[in-house]
Amino acid sequence: MAPRLAFLAADRPEASAARDALVARYGEVPEEDADIVVALGGDGFMLETLHRTLPNHRPVYGMNRGSVGFLMNSYDEDGLLERVAAAEQAVIHPLVMKARDAAGAVHEVMAINDVSLLRQTYQTAKLRILIDGKVRMAELTCDGALVCTPAGSTAYNFSVHGPIIPLSGQVLALTPISAFRPRRWRGALLSHKDRVTFEILEPEKRPVSAVADNVEVRDVIQVDVAEDRSVRLTVLFDAGRSLEERVLAEQFSA
Repeated sequence: MAPRLAFLAADRPEASAARDALVARYGEVPEEDADIVVALGGDGFMLETLHRTLPNHRPVYGMNRGSVGFLMNSYDEDGLLERVAAAEQAVIHPLVMKARDAAGAVHEVMAINDVSLLRQTYQTAKLRILIDGKVRMAELTCDGALVCTPAGSTAYNFSVHGPIIPLSGQVLALTPISAFRPRRWRGALLSHKDRVTFEILEPEKRPVSAVADNVEVRDVIQVDVAEDRSVRLTVLFDAGRSLEERVLAEQFSA
């Protein structure tokens, strides 16, 4: 029995045209009745779709109709049902960010790729870093820092010289962004069970924002980050092109 598909498209002409063509060929059901959600766009749209499907945990199969497609399969109108049936699964556990702002409000947001702290002005940020409540770095002077999942390790984390993590590694990367003091600190690999706490030092003089994927909280004074193993997000990849294979291949790319 063929899976019931729902098609979602990014807000760009090529994605919308692809959606129309695929719906005409394969039909569709409402998203709430679908067995699989097909996302048409780039990596940013894949993240949007995964956040959108969080309540029901439906598998998502992406096809690239955007600019970056690391989390997407190649686009082809032919053989979609066969590709979906043979697809390999990648399970992603998101991060939970709890950010307290200067007004005392606590904002809880999930992040599939990463949680990043970024300076809001020309002044460098000053952060204190605790792991499971123990101070590990009393003061980091920097543009910011981030914690990422293995799935997100090839994104912003990699661009700021953080490590690429195998999907099965059960570790998180803690990576500084333009560290000034200590200048040679390159970050740390943490157990996926660890809880990371950032305390913002001198927050009035050196304001900091916290971003969980695409949700920003400004003027934070403390940010806690931990993996939520109770949430399983399933992404489907063409046979032989699994996310684990892509992460491995990325480490040998020029």
